[in-house]
Order: sequence, then structure tokens, then C-alpha cells
Amino acid sequence: MPLTRRHRRKRSTRIVVTLLSGLLPVVLGSVILYMQAERTLQQSAGETAEQALRQFDLMLDNTAEAARMLLPLAGKNCEEVKLALREQVTRRPFVRSTNLVWDNNLYCSSLFGEFKEVVNAGNYHDGRLWLMNGNPVTPDTALLIYRLSNGRGGALTTLDGYHLSNILRLIGRQTLLMLQVGENWLSADGNVHKGSLPVLPVAQSVLESQRYGFKVSAGFPKGEIWRYMAAEYPPLFSLLLFFGVVSGAIGHFIQQRSTSPSHEMLRALEAGEFIPYFQPVVYGDSKRWSGAEVLMRWNHPKEGLVRPDLFIPFAEHSGLIVPMTRSLMQQTAVLLGPQSATFNKPFHVGINIAASHCHDLELVKDCRDFLAAFEPGSVELVLELTERELIEPNDITLELFEQLRALGVKIAIDDFGTGHSSLGYLRTFKVDFLKIDQSFIAMIGIDALSRHILDSIIELSAKLDLGIVAEGVETQAQVDYLTAHKVSFLQGYLFGKPMPAADFIRALNDR
Repeated sequence: MPLTRRHRRKRSTRIVVTLLSGLLPVVLGSVILYMQAERTLQQSAGETAEQALRQFDLMLDNTAEAARMLLPLAGKNCEEVKLALREQVTRRPFVRSTNLVWDNNLYCSSLFGEFKEVVNAGNYHDGRLWLMNGNPVTPDTALLIYRLSNGRGGALTTLDGYHLSNILRLIGRQTLLMLQVGENWLSADGNVHKGSLPVLPVAQSVLESQRYGFKVSAGFPKGEIWRYMAAEYPPLFSLLLFFGVVSGAIGHFIQQRSTSPSHEMLRALEAGEFIPYFQPVVYGDSKRWSGAEVLMRWNHPKEGLVRPDLFIPFAEHSGLIVPMTRSLMQQTAVLLGPQSATFNKPFHVGINIAASHCHDLELVKDCRDFLAAFEPGSVELVLELTERELIEPNDITLELFEQLRALGVKIAIDDFGTGHSSLGYLRTFKVDFLKIDQSFIAMIGIDALSRHILDSIIELSAKLDLGIVAEGVETQAQVDYLTAHKVSFLQGYLFGKPMPAADFIRALNDR
């Protein structure tokens, strides 16, 4: 990993080895290490359970809000309200479907329109949540249903079990993590089981949501403490044998200490190791190149090319993403500026920005300098708002986007529908493009729900007169579908992988 350095073992003197060697220090040191490992695993399980609880609460907040919005519509004719049901599916992350109930009969669904199914309130834990092992649409996929009722009317909103098990897998990489709703519980493999949560032999931590009544359990299997010690403490066992518990403990903590990720990235920035890669974007109708997205790569001197997901989150958290992006724009201007006379005008150049860029107006100067490097009118700079962090609208951000628009800079929302408050961005920042996340594109012809969401996004962009870019296009079937739906721009491996500047310029000149 480029964000850490190898640990160096501290050597002790012959006197310390002599004084502390022997059976008692070895046994004492082993007991201390065992207790430390147990405490570390307990802390890890607790933090994992807390993190999972927060994520599930946030997901259910979306489903609960959708149900609250739809409850007043219960009892109305399905044809009148089905668009409202589908709007909630589009607007609310993780919401798979929405439904209306009257007199304990489900009569209207965002998936099927008019529908008829009896709703048994007894299936729902505390009358609100039901974790079920699939339905007729997806019989082998878990489903979490949220129920809200008032008198004769009610609203049901559903969460796809894929999102639930995905959280269990991603958050619980090193632990056993489970979700329990009533008498059913979900494991990380996506299977729903009936009965109480199993007892985890090591460091089990069980937390209950104060808002929705579900439980999260995290822990480890039997023997994990010894496996953890064998994996993490081998140097310490040898140090205990030869140097004693004191020098062993000191050596352990020195070995476990690593350099600051921010310090390592600052060094890389000064060394010019962050370089641009370019991925072509094509017109949806003609498939001619319309431009490119500029992607950041770390050309580490020892590790080679580092994937962005390994360092971009650190850069955004530390604020280094701003100078790193500035460097990326400057390099792009130097590389592509001399080519601008040959561009099919306007040539779109997309660059990602994060919430850190919106704290002052320096971005305006960076964009002005970038555009000045090209022949006038030859390029159209598109800033893509990433949604890992929420961009708060305030006086500075509103002034920033106003000045950017005056420069002719376009605004796009990247990975639309998967991050923070995308619809709020549409209203506040007056965007020009939506970039559909590749997870929706990958489900074309596979998942009906994702296709409905995709269609809704395309319909929304048409109504708002926004350009739309489909990311992650890899098959001709996806191209045919998107072309038939008049998607403006396409991007993906089918048209070109991210490539270094020399290869991109060569391919551009060939075209």
C-alpha cells in the first residue's frame, strides 16, 4: 500500500535480553497479548455494529420518508397516484418500490400499477418492518418492507436485500455481521433465516435501533483471537522469546505505527506523481468522440499505478484534493492545449470536483487559467460534482457557481442517484448534465427495477432539458437501449478505457 511504510523492528541490548528472558516473561507477555487481541476485536465488533446501525437507519429514513409522503394518497385511484409512487422510487436512494394499501389490501404498486394483495399486519415487527425472503418479482432475494398506516389507509416502501447484504459484506469484511428484524435475520450472503440471532463466540456486540427496532449483531467465530494473534503478532512472539515483554511491546507498537496518508500524498503531489488519464466520451447518436473525462491516477515510484479509490477518499478528507485537482487541470491544459486547433468544437473536457472545492472562489481562477490555454471556443469545460460529500449551498457556493456559469463552465452531477441529495443539486446549482451511474447501466436487460429507475432519470433529464451521460457502457445491447432512449452521451470500455495522455492524443489524432 502506498499510504503506509514498512515497519522497522527496534533492537534491544544484551542486558535487556538477559534480564527479561525466561519462561515467566514469555507467559506473561502471551497473556497480555491475548487480552489485547480480545479487547481489539471487541472494539472492532462494536465499531462495526455501530457503523452498520447508522447505515441501516439512514436507509430506512429514506423509506420512511417516502411512506410519509405517500400515506395521504392512500385510497385514491391508482392511475392518479402511480406517478407519485414512482417519483418516490426515483428520488429516494435505496427505495426499490412503493405501494398503497386500503383496508389491508395492497391495491397500487410503483412496479405494476394496479395490483391486488392482502396485507397481514401480523407479519410486521412492531407493525412496521418485515424482513422477507423474496417476493414473486425476485423470489430468491431478500426484501425489507416498511409499513406506515393511518386508519384504513397505509403505505408500504421496500428496500432491496442486495443493499442490505452489501452493507453487511462491506462494513463487516473482518467480522460476522447480521441484521435481525423480528423473528427473521439476514446474513452477509443475502439469505434470510428464521429465529433468534446466533450467538457469536468471540466479541459479540448486539445493538438495537432506537428508531426502527431492528438489531445488528457483529462478532467473530470461535478461535478468532488466536487467529488474530497469529496474523498480527508473529514478530511479537519472537521478541517475547528473545528480548522480553518490554522490548517486545515497544517493538510491536513501533511496527504497527505508519506514516500519515496526508503526508505521503503531499510528498507525491510535490513529486508530480498524480497524472491525468483520459477516457473518451462519444455522442449517443453518431458515436463520434465528443470529448473526454479526465481521471486522476497515482504513478507511485514503488507501487506503480494506484487505483483512485485507494487515495481519492483520503485526499478529499484531508483537503488535498483541491491542489491535486489544480495540478491535474494544469497538466491537462499543457497536454491538450496545443491540440485544440484540431478539435471538433466544442470538445468536452470533464473534471471531477468535490465539496472541498466549494469553500472559496479559487476554482474560478483555476478554470479561467485552464480555458486560457485552449483556442477560444475549442473546448467546453464540464465540472462533475462528486457526491461522496454533501455540498452545502451557501453564499460562497452560490457565488462560485454563478461565476463559473459566467465563464461558460458547465456543471454535471456524477453518479446521479447514488449519493447525496441529487435532486437538491438540480434545483440549487442549475446543472447542465446528469451522469447516470454505471450500476444502473449494468442492469439493462437484467433488473426491471433498475431499468425503471434508469427510464425515470432519462425522462427527468428530458423534462428539465438536461444533457445526459451514461457511464460504464460495455455491451452493444446497452448501446442499443440507450440510443433508442436518445441518451446524449455515452462513456465506457466499449468506446475506450482510461488511457495515458500520449495514447489518448494519438487516438484523437487518428480520428
